[in-house]
Amino acid sequence: MILPYLCNMRNNIAQIDNTLKSMGIESLNAMQAATIAADEKDQDVILLSPTGSGKTLAYLIPLLLSLNPDIQKVQALVLVPTRELAQQIEQVWRSMSTGYKVNICFGGRPSNAEKRELAFPPAVLIGTPGRLQDHIERANFEIDAIRTLVLDEFDKSLEMGFTDQMEAIISRIPALNKRILTSATDAVAIPPFTGIQNPIRLDFSEKDRVLAGLKIFSIKGNNNDKMDLLYRLLCYLGNDSSLVFCNQRDTVEKVSAYLTNRKLKNEFFHGKLEQPERERALSKFRNGSCTTFISTDLASRGLDIPEIRNVIHFDVPVRNDEFIHRNGRTARMSTEGSAFVLLSATEDLPGFITPLPTPFALPLIASAPPKPEWATLYIGKGKKDKLSKMDVVGFMFKKGQLAKEELGMVEVKDYYSFVAIKIDKVNDVLRLAGNEKIKNMKTKIELAE
Repeated sequence: MILPYLCNMRNNIAQIDNTLKSMGIESLNAMQAATIAADEKDQDVILLSPTGSGKTLAYLIPLLLSLNPDIQKVQALVLVPTRELAQQIEQVWRSMSTGYKVNICFGGRPSNAEKRELAFPPAVLIGTPGRLQDHIERANFEIDAIRTLVLDEFDKSLEMGFTDQMEAIISRIPALNKRILTSATDAVAIPPFTGIQNPIRLDFSEKDRVLAGLKIFSIKGNNNDKMDLLYRLLCYLGNDSSLVFCNQRDTVEKVSAYLTNRKLKNEFFHGKLEQPERERALSKFRNGSCTTFISTDLASRGLDIPEIRNVIHFDVPVRNDEFIHRNGRTARMSTEGSAFVLLSATEDLPGFITPLPTPFALPLIASAPPKPEWATLYIGKGKKDKLSKMDVVGFMFKKGQLAKEELGMVEVKDYYSFVAIKIDKVNDVLRLAGNEKIKNMKTKIELAE
């Protein structure tokens, strides 16, 4: 009886090796190896791990090993709190070159297009709770073959108010036999509706770990106007990438408007923005077209954004775990980073921030930071138009007459694309390529404002 088991183990090892090779990864990290080992046991798994630790791959490999190529239905469901996290997981899955179809579903875009895609069921379906609940209630895909459920960043889903939707989804799935729950903190209780019992618990959280390369400073203002304090700090930091956190959406927009009025280029982000606005802001920050990104705590986890040099707490967070998650956006993977806590004259540090940050004195005179080296162009065609990244690159070299070093990051979305080019080349490229067809398609090409 042991031979089939050994054969299966050999197949699993080969599949894992092929996956890592497809992704250009030499080996698994400790957390990923522990998650895969835990999956071999007939128990649910709770994985505590921060954003940026590789947890997506940690649960996608066990998910992959559970799939049956003979079943042409949805076999695994991944619930996530944000559309950006859904897109990020989809990208990781596609980079694994599994041969299994994947789809993503989320609000902020037409559901009919998703319904048409679900008519040819994916093996893996990723989505936000509200949109997935709607598809299930409308019977847009069959759920009887779903055996694996992943609740990714479950604590964030609870925080964002998706409890009822998640409970409704899980209660309707008849044959679950594996549940994997990930969270950045163990501060939340696991509700009974998840069905998780006697799980294997893997704790790779950062709650007791001080980021070795992180330096935390506090800046005390002379009055209650923190806007000027922030402006002076950003001027001092120059073109280093800076992520500014505010507690409320209204504050995010007010800070952005203030900085824009003072000619400091920035982008802002929060949950009420439409999908194109969110993707444009993220692309411009990722590609270096702007170095200041202002957001609610939505940006503390689950967003595919690059290594950040500075985290700035414009508003002091309410809880310690929020402070940890925000700071976790910098000083990763043995790099160095700084966190700044801004305080008005009447504000005090909350007791949970220990040890006390180092006081930081700003220069009295602020010199405006240099403008970014890159600008972003918008192209009105994307993946759904059969446009690829290489199509865009070739177009920019041929029609835009760009040199290799003048072309930056290219991102092809479903219905449009973003291209970073050197800022001093914008006018030339628009003049040369603005009226040209890309892949025999006439489309809008303009500066992404």
